[in-house]
Amino acid sequence: MNPFLLVLCAIRNSQTRPLIRKALEAGGHRAIAVADCAQAHLLIANGLDPDLVLLDDTPPGRPESDLYTQIIQRVSSNRVWLVSCISEQQCHLRPSMAGARQYLSVVTLDTLDRLITELTGAGSGSSLSDSDSRVHNGVSCDCASRANVGFPLFIEELGEGCFFLAASPKMADLHRQVSLLADTDVNVLVLGESGSGKEIVARLIHKYSQRRDKKFLKVNCAALPADLLESELFGYKQGAFTGAIKDLPGKFEQADRGTLFLDEIGEISVQLQAKLLHVLEDGEFSRLGAQHATHVDVRMLAATNIQVENALRNGTFREDLYYRLSVFTITVPPLRERREEIPYLIDEMIRRTPLELKGDPSLRFPARFFDTALLYDWPGNLRELRNVVTRTMIMRDPDAALRQLEAMIAPARKSEEPLTAGEEYSHGTGMKSVVRDVKDRTEARMIQEALEVAGWNRRHAARSLNISYRALLYKIQQHRLAPHSFTNMNGHARTR
Repeated sequence: MNPFLLVLCAIRNSQTRPLIRKALEAGGHRAIAVADCAQAHLLIANGLDPDLVLLDDTPPGRPESDLYTQIIQRVSSNRVWLVSCISEQQCHLRPSMAGARQYLSVVTLDTLDRLITELTGAGSGSSLSDSDSRVHNGVSCDCASRANVGFPLFIEELGEGCFFLAASPKMADLHRQVSLLADTDVNVLVLGESGSGKEIVARLIHKYSQRRDKKFLKVNCAALPADLLESELFGYKQGAFTGAIKDLPGKFEQADRGTLFLDEIGEISVQLQAKLLHVLEDGEFSRLGAQHATHVDVRMLAATNIQVENALRNGTFREDLYYRLSVFTITVPPLRERREEIPYLIDEMIRRTPLELKGDPSLRFPARFFDTALLYDWPGNLRELRNVVTRTMIMRDPDAALRQLEAMIAPARKSEEPLTAGEEYSHGTGMKSVVRDVKDRTEARMIQEALEVAGWNRRHAARSLNISYRALLYKIQQHRLAPHSFTNMNGHARTR
């Protein structure tokens, strides 16, 4: 079985592009097909890391030649194949002066299959027609030869419509941490921004733990007021309060010998935190209105998106509870710090969209949508991405979703324009503030110009600006920079 690959095809022939794309997708691989080299370069420059790139070969001297060279410099040359002639029956490829070493004399569906087999190191029994060759249910593309052709994709099913996806070093390291700590029956505190996937990590811990065959229960602590949350967690006896007509066990009793996940634990009142601490220390609690304590064996996982240091300093989060919970702490990175996973996540979300919401099964997201999604910061993380994908599937209008994304990432041009000599400042503005403001505007303009000249190749722009690549990424985020124009599917520039 071939591992799942991400293939970028920049083929001008409008009849050939869908042929190659369908052939690759039939084998379970993801193919992004664009109309020209400029679009391929923009995708790669903004974080797309394809395992294989198929490009129309271009004679030296053509305007696209420099872009070809830049793509080959950014993507390892053994991943770039230059196509000189393609027809429906066969494709003739030859090496290019631009630096790509790989070529075949004739490419059919069979030779394309052999090419992918060679790249992945898969066995000879694979085929592009094998519709089950996509990687799922914890089967990793961890091939030895894959180390040179991109980071391996890992998808693990967690049940109830949840899945864990890793296609970046940060998420792979997170999975490694989970695999090490899951069998050790300790409490874990999961930190991260809202929507970043903290519940997914908790479910992954439970799946790898010795309690995997027992219950996994989740309580959203921010969704209930304090008095209702207490009865939800600990239960109550008949007559404990008006309306308590019978005994009701709480989540702790229901999760006995299993795992209890407390989401948004930072929203719990200090008084209730004290009772939680008692359960963690002794494994005992009392139902509301009960005279005797109840003993439970529960592994607690907790998550929060608050700044824990500030909460401890302000006294809204008890230090003793924090240290009891955080025997091991896992921080889930936001989506903007693992952008390379965005295309994979979009694909999975599309595939998992319920049939009743998909509407038109032939609906396709344009390649430019993936490019724009890589540029957007996604402050709502996975939750926001899922909402955009679901809304697009329901409305059946990817172009409208694309326009909305472009509008959201457009920088505030007015605030970034350099101040003119005739502009006046308010009387409350000090000299240092004025100088700092002018400096920031000038810096943003210089970085924007360097990025545009480099075709938004951030590594090249960093070298021309004589700053580190990491510093440039920070500055792009700080000044909220984005390309002035996007290239449409016909190759024309459209300015925002």
